[in-house]
Amino acid sequence: MKYIHYIIVTVAMLLVSTAQAGAQTDRNLIRQGNRAFKSQKWAVAETQYRKAISKNQKNPQAIYNLGCALMAQQKDSMAIQQFTNAAQLETNRLRRAASYHNMGVIMQNHREYAQAIEYYKMALRCNPQDNETRYNLALCKKLLKNNPQNKDQNKNNKDKNKDKNKKDQNKDKNKDNKDKNDDKNKNDKNKNKNNKNNQNQNQPNQDKMSRENAEQLLNAAVQQEQATKRKLQKAMSQPRRKAYDKNW
Repeated sequence: MKYIHYIIVTVAMLLVSTAQAGAQTDRNLIRQGNRAFKSQKWAVAETQYRKAISKNQKNPQAIYNLGCALMAQQKDSMAIQQFTNAAQLETNRLRRAASYHNMGVIMQNHREYAQAIEYYKMALRCNPQDNETRYNLALCKKLLKNNPQNKDQNKNNKDKNKDKNKKDQNKDKNKDNKDKNDDKNKNDKNKNKNNKNNQNQNQPNQDKMSRENAEQLLNAAVQQEQATKRKLQKAMSQPRRKAYDKNW
């Protein structure tokens, strides 16, 4: 009887252990993922967060944390999707702001400043007191101003088509002007021949002045380019990522 009793107790304990293992909640899995995340074991954290989501597909904290783990592994497109899902499910405004903030950081790192600005604005609507997001927003606006080609890609395409049409028009116009210039050049040729001797006398001084002017213009252009580069390097600081390190 004692043997049977022992077996019954053992089986009961196994059943309880199995039930506890099977009843592992999404919260427990999130905590395990958080520990791995803090140890910079991004792939392990990702696995635990995915397990938590499989337990509860509408847990915004698990989804947000998964986005952070993906972001840490530079899986940016996948991270964006998770942050988007988390923002849609999250009822807490501060946590929703964190999702928008991180999407802004990703876009900013990819130099998609216009899109980053929109995400930062959405984050500030949820959390107007977030100074890190406000800083990133101001930085993106400055970078966008310094990189106008990023501001409107469609405008570039439109300008290309406009330039093409303009070139075609100028081509016909230049053809007509060429005929006129041929006649003019014939007259100028004789005139230039008479002035050639006078020009040869003044040529050394003119060449010297031309070289000096060219050097001055070149130096000015180099200085301006260096000044612009210094300004851009100063502005091109990394976005602040306060929300990135928050895991719930």
